[in-house]
Amino acid sequence: MQDQQSQQKDLGAVQRYTTQGADLQREFAGPGHDEHMHGQAQHRVMDRSQIPGWGSDLDRENRPAVPMERTPPRLENVHWEQPEQQPLNIKVFHSPERPGITPIFGTSTPPRGLSGKIREAAYKLTENDVRHWMMLLLADRVDMVEGIGDDLMRGHIPNVLGEMGITAELKYNKAGFVRKVAVAAAVAGIGYYLLKRRSPDLIER
Repeated sequence: MQDQQSQQKDLGAVQRYTTQGADLQREFAGPGHDEHMHGQAQHRVMDRSQIPGWGSDLDRENRPAVPMERTPPRLENVHWEQPEQQPLNIKVFHSPERPGITPIFGTSTPPRGLSGKIREAAYKLTENDVRHWMMLLLADRVDMVEGIGDDLMRGHIPNVLGEMGITAELKYNKAGFVRKVAVAAAVAGIGYYLLKRRSPDLIER
């Protein structure tokens, strides 16, 4: 009971201080303050319409995209129910959860080399298997190294520092770059120490 009375007293004090603060603000601001604040509030509400995507969760009748949206979505003046199947001239991977490839697909980066083999193995697994995604990440890194090798074979020396953003980080974020180098050096040093420490044990065995 005492705690409830204490909370009510505190709430009353906060309300009094809030009211007094508002009165003082009006007194110092002079006449027209309330109209000015009301106008600012209206201005803030009107500015919300300028936010990209604002109103996308409103009622359908009030959405900015209506009546451009259609349910179900459909195309007009077309002669097919589904686009014609694109000719399959390269290896195209697709999830085993799908019955086949999509009618249209990209051909700019066909699988190649070791990275292509890793992707092929990854797509034998379902998408709910974490190994599927980890192997695809690994394939991307391997493909990057293969791309550097291709550049060198064509006589082009890649700008590795610039492409990795190291040049920009040295220019605009030197402290962050130093921290990353220090952490990488510490991890490499600890790894080297542990490997060196285990080497005599392996030799004795």
